[in-house]
Amino acid sequence: MALPLAGLKVLDLSRLLPGPYATLVLADLGATVDKLEEPQGGDYTRHMPPMKDDTSALFLGLNRNKRSFTLDLKSPDGVAALKRLVKHYDVLVESFRPGVMDKLGVGWESLSKENPKLIYCSISGYGATGPDRLKAGHDLNYIARSGVLAYGGVKQGAPAMPGVQIADIGGGSLFALVGMLAALHERQRTGVGRFVDISMTEGSLAFLHMHLAARLMMGAESGPLQRGVEALNGGYACYGLYRTKDDRWLAVGSLEPKFFSGLCAVLERPDLMTGGYDTGDEGAKTRRELETLFATKTQAEWVALLRQHDLCVEPVNEGDDVLKDPQLVARGMFVKAGDVMHLKTPLHFGPLPTTPSPPLGAHSTEVFREAGFTADEIARLSG
Repeated sequence: MALPLAGLKVLDLSRLLPGPYATLVLADLGATVDKLEEPQGGDYTRHMPPMKDDTSALFLGLNRNKRSFTLDLKSPDGVAALKRLVKHYDVLVESFRPGVMDKLGVGWESLSKENPKLIYCSISGYGATGPDRLKAGHDLNYIARSGVLAYGGVKQGAPAMPGVQIADIGGGSLFALVGMLAALHERQRTGVGRFVDISMTEGSLAFLHMHLAARLMMGAESGPLQRGVEALNGGYACYGLYRTKDDRWLAVGSLEPKFFSGLCAVLERPDLMTGGYDTGDEGAKTRRELETLFATKTQAEWVALLRQHDLCVEPVNEGDDVLKDPQLVARGMFVKAGDVMHLKTPLHFGPLPTTPSPPLGAHSTEVFREAGFTADEIARLSG
């Protein structure tokens, strides 16, 4: 049974994480993804530790089910080749700073003339317009600008450093996927492609949507968002992290009264119910009481005790715990192909294809031949 994106052809010029993860999802869903790389070195991620043999494990995890070919876009032959190639693709993804592709002569205006049906997706830090569109940055910078970084952490403490790339994946990859798939649907109706402009900073802002949108709605009736005092970022004692006796952690998300009252009953402390929803002194006192209570048993003991109750309390998985999580294992999120384990992308449309990540330029001849290049042209471009 064909995967849902079988027949879709994607030309991927992106590097590092945001673009490659987006195209990984497309590839896992059946799209043909051809990764265009520089002849010397290729995607920077190929060389980032940890290394498995002579290739980065980071690269291997992001680029399965793709083909790699090389092309020098700084040469006239390379530019001319890309203009010919793009006629054979539905989608192009790139993650250069705005204007770089235009300077090379292969920006949206140029390539859309070659292929009017092309969906051209540009992923950048701040978007294709605005005063900061050319600024350099990384994930931490983008979540800082969007207000997401400041929203996590304890009251009057430092912002909490995220352990994952929120802007890259959530703000970049996922919104790029939404934009590309929406543009493909539109193209079915109009027959015309579209430029999809993805700003990782704006995408990060979406994570604050519920809170910041409410702030805008309230206007002068409320104040700015604050770290560690709002209901869901540390203000409510019924929604937080608690250390256990063995220095592990529990995530308590007993937000609704039925859940928190049930937790208070298990703890034999019904008196804590009211304070669970107070963001002032009473709430702080309740949090201290809960900290003391949860520190009396190990994480495993709490899990065993609470297993018979459905109260929105879960262990914080650390290290390789997540690889043994029974729900994730049952859902097939860790797939073995040969002697290698793959982390599945979270869309279930049948068995995961697991073609290994390609060596640099491994499919150059194949890609060019499919696009109608002659043997002599292929030899010149590959040389």
